[in-house]
Amino acid sequence: MAKKPKKKVARKSSAKRNVAKRTAPKPVASTSKRAAGKLKLSMLTGSYEIVRALKEGEVQPKGIELSFARFPGTGAIHDAVALRKAADVNEFNGGHYVVQKANGRDDITAIPVFLHRRFRHGFIYVNSAKVREPKDLIGKRIGSTSIGAAANYWMRGYLEDAGVPHRSVTWVIDHADDQIAQAPPSLKYEVTPKGKKAYDMLLTGEIEGVISPSITRMIGEGDPRVRRLWPDYEKLEADYFRRTGFFPIMHVTTVPTKIVRKYPWVVESLVNAFEEAKQLAYRRLLNPRIVPLAWYRTYWEQEHRFFGGRDPWEFGWSDLNKRNYDTLIGYVHDQILSGPRPRLEDLFAKESFDIPTPLPVTHPINYEEESGRGNAA
Repeated sequence: MAKKPKKKVARKSSAKRNVAKRTAPKPVASTSKRAAGKLKLSMLTGSYEIVRALKEGEVQPKGIELSFARFPGTGAIHDAVALRKAADVNEFNGGHYVVQKANGRDDITAIPVFLHRRFRHGFIYVNSAKVREPKDLIGKRIGSTSIGAAANYWMRGYLEDAGVPHRSVTWVIDHADDQIAQAPPSLKYEVTPKGKKAYDMLLTGEIEGVISPSITRMIGEGDPRVRRLWPDYEKLEADYFRRTGFFPIMHVTTVPTKIVRKYPWVVESLVNAFEEAKQLAYRRLLNPRIVPLAWYRTYWEQEHRFFGGRDPWEFGWSDLNKRNYDTLIGYVHDQILSGPRPRLEDLFAKESFDIPTPLPVTHPINYEEESGRGNAA
């Protein structure tokens, strides 16, 4: 078991160097000002279907003119937000956001627009020869690219629920980040040796498991040396949803605190605009010709029935969204933070809690009309 650094300061400086080294994007200058009666704001999010109508200008937030910059992937956006070099409105790692706010960051606040969610039981991978069930990971080594991906907080929580305390594990990470820099001494970790990655070490059996925010090549190509910890992950995820109601929140959307203080109406304007863009995405995706999957409509209908007609990508502060994100807060607090447990009210714009839910339906789906629009039989 690798020894932890003796000085906390050394860990922090190392983490900062690593984050800075990984971050390529140039700063996006804030354009927050009044022009032609509108507030100009720049925005950075992933290229998701649910934000497409905003990016293409089909939806325009009331009183706001949005401009968009392009970054190479959401990971780069997260790094830029963490380093205060991003846009005005940004998608951000929901776990990292909790950590930064707990450490006193006050230049950004969040709104309840959750652009990325995902079930995560299927993203825990193990060495096929060494691990048969969760208890085999107790006291072992589990790798990841970093400690602080939002998905990793959820997966460490799932392992804890399965009887694998996260402090019983040595976490083998490819690079340090500013979240590991402040982890308590009871969290055991080591950085992968130079020239090695956690995924490679899993294949060779040097570590027993990996938690990953993404589908890895070894899983995608069916390498027999590696398998999912829970091969029946779909059933577990469905059972998890039935038990908790959670489609786990990964990311939040941030806005400048100074803008919210000066123009508090921007909170509701942005939330409603994101909601409208999402509804237009649903209308577009109802057409089975949009997606190159043979049984796409079958999947759509199955999912609709599974969620009981409820919007799995719901924005705003429903009771379910409060409990969902508060669960992530709890994982972050338990795994990384010391001190008081952060509260939702301290993390999100207070105006967001005054927005009634469910949000207005401005683009209802007419199945007969939408499924046949523009199509021959």
